[in-house]
Amino acid sequence: MFASIHAHPVVRQCAVISGGGVEGDSRRARHGLGPATIIARVLKIGSVQLDFPVVQAALAGYSDAPMRLIARRMGAPYAMHEVVLDQTVVRPGKKKRLLFRPLAAEDHPIGGQLMGAEPGQLAEAAGLMASAGYDVLDLNFGCPVKKVLGRCRGGYLLSDPPTAIEIMRVVREAVPREIPVTVKMRRGMDASAASESGFFRILDAAFELGLAAATIHPRTVRQRYVGPSDWGFLTRVKCHVGDRTILGSGDLFGAPDIARMLKQTGVDGVALARGCIGNPWLFRDARELLSGRPVPALPAVPEQGCVIRAHYELSVREHGERLAGRVMRKFAIKYAELHPYHERVRAAFVRVTSCDEWLAALDEWYAPDREWPPGRRKSGPGDLVAAGAER
Repeated sequence: MFASIHAHPVVRQCAVISGGGVEGDSRRARHGLGPATIIARVLKIGSVQLDFPVVQAALAGYSDAPMRLIARRMGAPYAMHEVVLDQTVVRPGKKKRLLFRPLAAEDHPIGGQLMGAEPGQLAEAAGLMASAGYDVLDLNFGCPVKKVLGRCRGGYLLSDPPTAIEIMRVVREAVPREIPVTVKMRRGMDASAASESGFFRILDAAFELGLAAATIHPRTVRQRYVGPSDWGFLTRVKCHVGDRTILGSGDLFGAPDIARMLKQTGVDGVALARGCIGNPWLFRDARELLSGRPVPALPAVPEQGCVIRAHYELSVREHGERLAGRVMRKFAIKYAELHPYHERVRAAFVRVTSCDEWLAALDEWYAPDREWPPGRRKSGPGDLVAAGAER
């Protein structure tokens, strides 16, 4: 019924987009970013048009309303709710009530990501989320967590193309046509030829069924997050689908990484995941670089503190004072990575148990009237560049 990869000779013929430096800006030249890269472009996801091709991905346990709003204030044009199970959406309960609270006006456009194994239940859940005001519905076919795979959800569906295709078909039929449906995928369950063939079978079906875009993480499910992601696979995918919308993901920890992925692979946009946890300035940096301007300096410690404080206040508003501290601890640990005294700041945030202690830690470690040494900038997974800071 659906075209296979072998029906698309462009996959074999399309050459890798070449790199090259630019004159004038030494930082851009050092990262091999040519003039064609330094152009901000729009990104279309069906009826949703964005003014910038860098978005926030769905992040399990992280991308709640406060994180999304901070990302938007830093330049993200689109953000996704953290992934939710279909059964959470269709069954009555506290989790469903929380999920269906009114979305803030500034939290649009927003994508809702669903995960499940049963086509009918996923279709019902998608219809309910569309009615609740989500602008885009996304299907998770990429989660590599063991217990998710064991329940035939997430990345498991890449090993079961018939079920994956049926899920896409019934969800697309259940959601009003004006609301785009998209899919998140990894490059396959493993690196075998059979797994890759299944990937392209599902991808082809997605677009034939009317899905608006696909976000591709070019590691396999078995890889999880081990080893570098294969950006060359993204190039092949984009050549394969032509003018269909593809977003890339994987190993995006700095604005130069974002620019390189867009240039080297030809994808239409990128979805930031781990790289933007505790570093929402990544959206600002990407906007500057892709507009032809230098990457801004790392935010000074007091500026970091202002953003963390705003994030904490949003979290109190969203979750209540009792839960906000617990929710924010995982964010604070990531924010602390940019601080010149990251180990001590991390330890201070781990110890806090109340709102007063939270604010006291912010006052102590992000004081605007103190002389702070330069902070640290992420340059890769687990890699931080320190300047005058503790190692």
